Amino acid sequence: MASSGATSSPPSRTRVPKLVRFGYAFGSIANGIRNHGFNWLLLLFYSQVVGLDARLVGLALTIGLVIDAFTDTGIGYFSDNLRSRWGRRHPLMYLAVLPTGLGFLFIWTPPVGWSQMALFWYLLLVTLLIRFTSSLFEVPNEALAAELTDDYVERSSLISLQRSFAWAVPAITASVTYGLIFPAFVTAAIPDGRFSRDAYAVYGMVGSALIVTAMMIGALSTHSRIKNLKPPPAKRQMTLRRIFSEIFETLNNRAFLALFMVSALGLLATGVSTAMNIYIVSFFWGFSSQQQALISAVVPISAVLAALLAPFASRTIGKRRGAIVIGLLAYLGAPLPMLLRLTGVLPAGSDGFVFWFVLAVQIFDLSLIIAFQILSASMLADLVEPAELKTGRRSEGLFASSSSLLGKLVQGLGISIAALILTFAGIQTGTNPSQVPPDAIWRLGAYYVPTLLTLWMAMLAMLTFYKRDRSDHEAALQALAARQAAADAAS
Repeated sequence: MASSGATSSPPSRTRVPKLVRFGYAFGSIANGIRNHGFNWLLLLFYSQVVGLDARLVGLALTIGLVIDAFTDTGIGYFSDNLRSRWGRRHPLMYLAVLPTGLGFLFIWTPPVGWSQMALFWYLLLVTLLIRFTSSLFEVPNEALAAELTDDYVERSSLISLQRSFAWAVPAITASVTYGLIFPAFVTAAIPDGRFSRDAYAVYGMVGSALIVTAMMIGALSTHSRIKNLKPPPAKRQMTLRRIFSEIFETLNNRAFLALFMVSALGLLATGVSTAMNIYIVSFFWGFSSQQQALISAVVPISAVLAALLAPFASRTIGKRRGAIVIGLLAYLGAPLPMLLRLTGVLPAGSDGFVFWFVLAVQIFDLSLIIAFQILSASMLADLVEPAELKTGRRSEGLFASSSSLLGKLVQGLGISIAALILTFAGIQTGTNPSQVPPDAIWRLGAYYVPTLLTLWMAMLAMLTFYKRDRSDHEAALQALAARQAAADAAS
């Protein structure tokens, strides 16, 4: 039965002010830059540039994700119950800024001359620092989406803007990295700047500055809304048994479990695809650093298309149906260019038609993938009100963190799977793309494509178990408003 605690005020359908919306969205850039570095570059940097065994890199990143998964849930629960003059979320967000920026700088400047095990421990400890401190910002920031508005479509619009910033600005940063930073470090000894240690040090400085700036703007822009946010539950004696009981009570519903599995399978696939991305671009397709810069430069186009598509789907066919339709189009279309290359339909080479075909497919397919992520996040935010009806507590932070609990555990497995694909394909540590034989390149794609397709289709199958729609959301809001009116009348 419901625990004692504060209930929300009657629903307000006013739109989030524009400056707050843009500032809130800008804050997500920090996580986007961190994710880009960790998911797309870190495996390549430590295995091919620093020289750490790819299996040790995968192990360090996996351990970091496993620990991060559990600390995220603790941070979410803590932020739901925090009492301070700055509300439940903002003290943690401000606390995270400086250590996250410094940690991102350190991870791209590892010591020179250390042994394999010393480098492994360095990578692991700095990874743990960055993941923990960035979660202090990211979990409360994600929770704010459900607090800033309770309107069904407005939530999708707010999250659309947030995800667009999270994809677009880091992509521009990546484009600058591939198009300017890496080429600046080309030498006779290192003909490809992507394999220069010094280039990554510059990348770390740029990324660190952007992370600190984005976090501060995100926190400061929503600071004025603290007085309008939901209050914490009533004070009560907290014990470990009560904490675990409340977490289980809040999350024990079929809709959440469905999204929980969607997140798990999606992040497992993400662990594979993002860790392999630079290998697919550099080894499988053979694209140059400048071509990779252009691929990153057009990501904002995909982000804008997704920001328009996701709210439209919410208004017209609903979030669940929209996510299933968009997801099928996205994840069946994503491996198409690679399948065409593997079967010999798409010619060999990286210039002319091949590059422009891959680029065009990515623009539209990535827009569908981002739209799917927006709708999934918005569906998760819509679970806050039915949970409040059941428990009497607002648990935005718990939902924001726990949905990715299993996902982060298996995302680490995804990175390890990526490392195994490289091993089975025969891509050796320290190998330049020009030195890899064609049969190893073919095996790289042949192992990669069916792995991702299996994970993506299983993810979409889990989404069919989510049964809530707009009418359910409106009913929950009305029930909460009636409960609050009754409480006001009795007081």
